[in-house]
Amino acid sequence: MQIKKAVITAAGPRQRTLPMQTLIDQQSAERSVLSLVVGEAVRAGVSDVCIVVCPGDEEAYAKLLANDPVRLTFAEQTEQGGYAHAVLCARNFVRDEPFLHCVGDHIYVGPESSGSAKRLVEAASAAECSISSVQITRESLLPFYGAVGGHPVPGKPGFYRVEAVLEKPTPTEAEQRLIVPGLRSGQYLCFYGMHVLTPAIFEILSTVLADSSVRPSLSSALAVLAAREQYLAMIQKGQRFDVGVKYGLFTAQLALALQGKDRDKVLTELIQVLAAREMFSEKGADE
Repeated sequence: MQIKKAVITAAGPRQRTLPMQTLIDQQSAERSVLSLVVGEAVRAGVSDVCIVVCPGDEEAYAKLLANDPVRLTFAEQTEQGGYAHAVLCARNFVRDEPFLHCVGDHIYVGPESSGSAKRLVEAASAAECSISSVQITRESLLPFYGAVGGHPVPGKPGFYRVEAVLEKPTPTEAEQRLIVPGLRSGQYLCFYGMHVLTPAIFEILSTVLADSSVRPSLSSALAVLAAREQYLAMIQKGQRFDVGVKYGLFTAQLALALQGKDRDKVLTELIQVLAAREMFSEKGADE
């Protein structure tokens, strides 16, 4: 299957200004967080991008992406229905096609120059099914991510057939339902914030959001998807940086710089900062 569309969510109350933050990319060019996320999609072969926004944000976001080579569509999330509802808002854009999904406040920095999204899209195209990127994550970080359980796909290292999905599970829940053969004790497969999904997810999201007995989430919809059709998880080797957390923008910038053309300059400046700090610490101790 071909993946030519991408959906990027950027409508959360605490998320909507984060994509407008600027960083210096690996080529020393100033770019917005949103442009960097869209760039991931472009390198993966995506030509049409839908950004889910709060009403009134379209013009500001369009300016951020004026130089990005994509066809833009905006879908308004007119009510604060949460993340799962934001994805559902892109239903008319996606129609009956598979699509790449990323969030608008995460930066991906990976060892592959082509990007994490390209690797994911290529894998999903070959497997002809939904695939979520995951990373091996220690137990202490479970409260921050959705996580999956399942079994390795024979003959395909790094790929797992998903059998269970939980949103921010407790260690007890994870131990009972998310054990993955081959992982060490206390390690789990947690979402990387990047998925290729079939349009079947929209019918499931509609049902999940209409059920008042459960807390709706993309993870709960993916759990249903796993029971209905083939759904895989693929380990990504890159790094994901949430620019909305404390020092998130700083660490994302540092990672980009250390993988870019200014690497030596940045390392030199870091050494100078650390040396100055050490000098002042020693001076203070002498006094």
